[in-house]
Order: sequence, then C-alpha cells, then structure tokens
Amino acid sequence: MMKDVIISINSLFSFEEGEEQQMEFTTDGYYFYEDEVGCLSYEETEVTGLEGTRTSLFVMPDQVVVDREGTVTSRMVFKEGLKSAFQYTTPFGSATMGINTRRIRQNMGLNGGKVEIDYVVDMEHMVASRNKFEITVTEIPPQ
Repeated sequence: MMKDVIISINSLFSFEEGEEQQMEFTTDGYYFYEDEVGCLSYEETEVTGLEGTRTSLFVMPDQVVVDREGTVTSRMVFKEGLKSAFQYTTPFGSATMGINTRRIRQNMGLNGGKVEIDYVVDMEHMVASRNKFEITVTEIPPQ
C-alpha cells in the first residue's frame, strides 16, 4: 500500500579542484515496502535544478536503482563495488556517464528508513565528482 511520506535528502558533491557543494531539502512523496524492496517517489523542484522531473528509488537488499523521468531522464544502478554506465538526458542533450558505487547502507522497512550511498561519477573515463547522499523516509501519520 502506498503511503504519504516526508523525504529528507542530504547530498554532498566533491570535485577534483577541492570544491564541495552540499544540498539539503525536504519534500513530500510516496512510499511502499514489499518483499524486502522499498520504493519511494517524489517530484523534483527548483531547489534541485530538476524541476519537471519525477524521481523514483527502488531500494533492494543488494542494490539501489534511481529512475528519473521528465525534464531529465536517467536510470542509475548502484551496487556496492560495481561500475556501471547510464544515459543522462536533458533538454540540452544527452551524455553517457559512469558511476562507481563505493558503499551502500540502508535500513528500509515498512514505515520508511534511511539509505546512504557513496559513489564516484565519471564522464569520458575522467572523475567528475565524488558524491554522497543520504535519504531519510518518514511516514506521515494518518489524520
């Protein structure tokens, strides 16, 4: 059963030049949990720069899949120790990017939970950034 939830996202991006950017935001979304898989979905906003995009996460025991559809389209598969490629499509064009998942920690359950991912993004086999994000899903009590 789909539940209304509060989704808190904290992201840290580190670039080669030593520059770091942090982004924190909270949004409403939807969540359900079945057969050890947590699924959450939310609409991106101006804050993330992805307005007009719906992001969905599928948190499984051994991997996390992030799907984006709308203004930006991509499907990223995070699996600890795995390098994978994905297509990142925007209104301005497409790029093939790579991700190397360094670590995943998650404790998703029936009432929400937390997922943390530490990964490196590359473009043309050059490191673009090292990223960490933490998503916390909290169930909104029925009124």
